[in-house]
This record gives sequence, structure tokens and C-alpha cells, in this order.
Amino acid sequence: MYTRYDEIIEVVVSRTNVSADELFFSMANDVIIPSSGETKLDIAKASCVLLERIALGSDLNVIRTKLHGPFLSYYINGPKKLDIAKVAQGDTVVHLYPSQLEDIDINFPSPFEQRKIAECLSSLDNLIQAENQKLDALNALRKRLIQDLFPREGETSPRRRFPEFRKARSWSKRKVSNVLMKEVIPVEVESENLYQEIGIRSHGKGLFHKAPITGRTLGEKRVFEVIENAFVLNIVFAWEQAVATTSREEVGMIASHRFPMYVPRSEGCDVRFIKYLFLTPWGKHLLGLASPGGAGRNRTLGQTEFEKLDITLPDKDEQTKIANLIRAAEDRISIQTLRIDTLNTHKKGLMQQFFPVLEESEP
Repeated sequence: MYTRYDEIIEVVVSRTNVSADELFFSMANDVIIPSSGETKLDIAKASCVLLERIALGSDLNVIRTKLHGPFLSYYINGPKKLDIAKVAQGDTVVHLYPSQLEDIDINFPSPFEQRKIAECLSSLDNLIQAENQKLDALNALRKRLIQDLFPREGETSPRRRFPEFRKARSWSKRKVSNVLMKEVIPVEVESENLYQEIGIRSHGKGLFHKAPITGRTLGEKRVFEVIENAFVLNIVFAWEQAVATTSREEVGMIASHRFPMYVPRSEGCDVRFIKYLFLTPWGKHLLGLASPGGAGRNRTLGQTEFEKLDITLPDKDEQTKIANLIRAAEDRISIQTLRIDTLNTHKKGLMQQFFPVLEESEP
């Protein structure tokens, strides 16, 4: 329950063929809380069931109350969340019992105000849900672009091509080493200086910047200068598409030996296109070929094997056009993600204003 539903349940997505005689059914306005889970904060989560005769699992605490159910659900998920987490018991598997919930003190306003608070928060939740659906659509668009704008296995042209390139020649097959060259600039670490390292997330989620540390903390670790406009991999998780490109923002930062950087051998290569190429299903297959071994850290990318890989690419103008389009989709995803984060922050702020802490008598 705590991974799928929010504060209000209006649609049920699961079904069971267990006999009705063996089931416990909901009444509208029931508030349910998990009775076991992996962490204490996980199970300190409430949902109000607005539907009658919904089968409720045995691993749930069911609260039947004269309070407005949605209000109580929001209240529990707000200021009461930590209080409930504190009384839950267990480490590996956490349990929450009805007797523990009965000891939780709550404050509440009139029925009319309860409904108004729940309606306000529910309206905001509906907006957040709509914005999340837009984000899902944008992510699906990005995935489809990456699949359709690159050739599939055994093909020399993509399924979809820009009008100005439809009569152009087929894409050409080349070795990675003929397109990119590794560039290494060692950094002499000074113990009193501050240094900021980069990292790379798997599944094409890009670079991130680690917190600055002193040279003394780096110790004997070998580090290298981050090069602008380079294609970079995490050799430990390259098979999981931990690939990215650098920008001016990373100039002056450092990277360990686990992040080799490649720059174009000529003006005929756009490193952003190379990154997206390796984010395709076929690109992932190629990275796997260059990363033999078992799972996880046993699958280290062989840089010599990587440079021997055959990749298929068009002329520079088409590379850039493809990279620009996918990048535009990613920019829209970033804007949409920021919008959702802002709405969630606004919701959190409203809940802090609507619900008093225990010492207060009114919000």
C-alpha cells in the first residue's frame, strides 16, 4: 500500500479471487495504515478509502473514525508521520500495531474546516498528478526519439530521419578509435587546495558534482582534469549506460581514473550524439560487449575493447540535429521536473500551516 497509493484512494488497481467470506471489506471514509514494512517511515503512511466494499489486506491497520477521512489521512502523512514512525517496532521488518496508534494524540478542527483543508490539499494533489502524467509523456518521447533516430541492429539508417537528410547517404560504420581519442591531463594535487570531483549516474541520467574536498583528503588518489566537451564513461557501470558529456560547467573539476574522457578526432563528430548513440538499446549492447564478466563491479569496461567497437553514424550536421532535438526534450523534462518539485514543496508548506504541532491548539 505504501508504495502505490497517496492520501486518497478513489481507484483500486489490484484484484483478488479469494472468497468474499474470507475478506474484510472497507467502508467509505476508512483510513488505512500498513502494519508492516521495510522502514519506519515507509509504514507511517495513511490513505483514505473513499469506496465501499473494497477488500482490505490483512497486513493493514484500519481506522474507522467520525473525523473526515481524507483530513485524517493528510494529517497522519504530515505532522504525525514522525510520531507514528517513533512507535513502530523492528529493524529488518518493521511492525505497527493498533495499540500503538491508539496512543497517538491528535488535534482537529470542526468538520467543516476538516473538509475544506482536505479539499484544498486534494485539489493540489490532482494538479501534481496531472503534471506527473506530463512528465511521463515527456520521458516516453525522449525514449522514443532515441530509439527512432538511430539505426537498429544490422541497419545502416534510422527509422526516422529529418526531411533534409532523407536523400543523404546511409550512415557509415567506423571504429570508436577512428572517431574519438582519449585525452588525459593529470592533476598534481596540492594538500591545501579544494577539489571538486564529478560522478556519472547509470541509465543515462548524466553527470553530478561531488562536494568539494581538500587535496589532503584525496591523498594518493590519481585524478585528472575534466575536459570540456568530452564524452566520458564510468568504467565500472558503463554496461549500465553510465555515460555522459562534459560542459563548461565542469571546467576546473577533476575526475578519477574510473572516468576516461574522449574528445573528437576531427570536426566531424558531435560528442552529444555519441552519448545518445550509447543510450540506445544497441549502444547498451555494445557497452556490454566491452564490459565482460559478472554483474556489478566485476563488469569493468575494457577501454581497449571499447575503442575497437564499431559504431554507425551520419555526417556532423545530422549528428548535431539529432543531438539538439533530444537535448530539447531533456530540457523540457528538466523544466517539468522542477515544476513538480515546486508543487510538492508548496504542498509541504501548506500541510505545515494547516496542521498544528502537538503543543499548538490551532494552526
